[in-house]
Amino acid sequence: MTWQHTDRSKQDYNNASLAVQKAFDKQARLLAANLRHPSVRAKKIDETHDVWQGRVNQAWRFFFKIMDDKYVILRIVPHPK
Repeated sequence: MTWQHTDRSKQDYNNASLAVQKAFDKQARLLAANLRHPSVRAKKIDETHDVWQGRVNQAWRFFFKIMDDKYVILRIVPHPK
């Protein structure tokens, strides 16, 4: 599968540090290869809207939808602690 940004997730990405950007790039490649890759820790968090969460690193998460043969990245945000 492939993945693409929404305008909002592209803003999130551009505003994140270089380290977070690199970590996201790695996780997005892993996600595209395998939704169940253990490093991504993908889980559906909203059944009604079909929204999933993935792990960028310990402090950041990304949210996405699965649409046809693409993962559409909705947001990349710090993980609330």
